Amino acid sequence: MKNNIYVVGIGPGSLEHLSFRAYHVLKEVNVIIGHKTYVNLVKEYFPEKVFIKSGMKREVERCLETLEIAKSGKSVALISSGDAGVYGMAGIMLEIALDNGFNVEIIPGITSANASASVVGAPIMHDHATISLSDLLTDWELIKKRVDLASQGDFVISFYNPKSKSRLTQIAEAREIMLKHKNKDTVVAIVRNTGREGENHVLTSLENMLEHEIDMFTTVIVGNSKTFIKENKMITPRGYHY
Repeated sequence: MKNNIYVVGIGPGSLEHLSFRAYHVLKEVNVIIGHKTYVNLVKEYFPEKVFIKSGMKREVERCLETLEIAKSGKSVALISSGDAGVYGMAGIMLEIALDNGFNVEIIPGITSANASASVVGAPIMHDHATISLSDLLTDWELIKKRVDLASQGDFVISFYNPKSKSRLTQIAEAREIMLKHKNKDTVVAIVRNTGREGENHVLTSLENMLEHEIDMFTTVIVGNSKTFIKENKMITPRGYHY
């Protein structure tokens, strides 16, 4: 191991979606630390490791604890689901570690958008935007502006964190904004538990998307004006002719 701190994207959480590099790093480090949900996803694959887990809203504390482990001379992997550089732990861990003279290696992982897209077909074949509807760290008015502009630009939009027990209205507001610029028949994919036990999906329309179950384990992919369904597969054409 050439570094003490690794930030690892574990993808959806199943072993078959873990990259060779990510598996090797997790196999070699002394300690694996992360949100309890993500630790539980990989714990069975590395039973010999020391695991440290914590809950939501403890991201900074988790990074500081990672730093202290590295200072003790142990190698440590801080894990995130999907890719650690996409709404994950890579940014804040880099800031803290570099301020303290520690090098960090970022290990990429399969994102929720990419994994969910593969479940339903090829919906993000063309220009697309990824937007989190969580307003814990970003002002809601700014999020709405991003939804509006992405819709005006006819981007395919992948929504992360679309709904939770405490955030019930954001996905509905986002839908209303999109309806100003997108046709009500625009194809929408709702994918839950991507790559995990209980994976399921539905293809629907922008008009009817709220009739289906959406929660924090859901990725919502809204197509562009060219997106269509063929034999139960969602496809956004890039423009190839055959």
